[in-house]
Amino acid sequence: MQHFVKYHGAGNDFVMIDNRDGQFCKDVAYVHALCHRRTGIGADGLITIEQSHEDGIDFVMHYFNSDGKEGSMCGNGGRCAVAFAKELNIIGQSTTFKGIDGIHQAEILSHNGLETIVKLQMTDVLDIKTYEDGYFLNTGSPHFVKFVSNVQQFPVYEEGKLLRYDTRFTGGTNVDFVETFADYIFVRTFERGVEDETLSCGTGVTASALVYALHNNTEHVNIHTLGGEFQVYLQKVENKFTRIFLQGPTHRSFQGII
Repeated sequence: MQHFVKYHGAGNDFVMIDNRDGQFCKDVAYVHALCHRRTGIGADGLITIEQSHEDGIDFVMHYFNSDGKEGSMCGNGGRCAVAFAKELNIIGQSTTFKGIDGIHQAEILSHNGLETIVKLQMTDVLDIKTYEDGYFLNTGSPHFVKFVSNVQQFPVYEEGKLLRYDTRFTGGTNVDFVETFADYIFVRTFERGVEDETLSCGTGVTASALVYALHNNTEHVNIHTLGGEFQVYLQKVENKFTRIFLQGPTHRSFQGII
């Protein structure tokens, strides 16, 4: 038997596994079956918390997309991993952990019932490629950011699926459609690996905020998604971004036994 906890970060949902004993089966077909929304638990991805063997690193996070394959960094998954690590008493109010893209710092800002607000430092972004139809950058995962009108009515699945396999992006890309408002941006994301729109995407929210900041004099961007609201904080020097922080809610949904 395997205990699990289900978390979501603004609607982006994950099966969370404490795998510090190394006993969880990471077989692609098995992980895919657990994430299946009709015959499994149902999730956009699965995350394992692994034992760290490095000084100063509290835990290691492994993220798997719902297709069962290990994925690149997941921002919402990272925030949920922090909340889960707190539940497991691995960490206090702050932590240093390792993801597939390197070391991350994170802080728990508040905890109220089942909701925890987590602020997560993302990887630096030193290059944003500009195309006629959008922007490409890597915030731990690759993203193509495209500004559109009337984003809430936009055909995200159809257009996202086309751009996801665009030959410009080796290995494919996530796709973010963004509309700008007076004091926030609204982001909808087609995620590779999930192969569908998700209610929010942490690395996508971050990518969209950085592209917005590229053309606006700001170090703080408010973001709305279908699943909830985020804040991204950043420092910009020319076209390079450092000290990038993604802040938003996580929610403990339920637990069970596989």
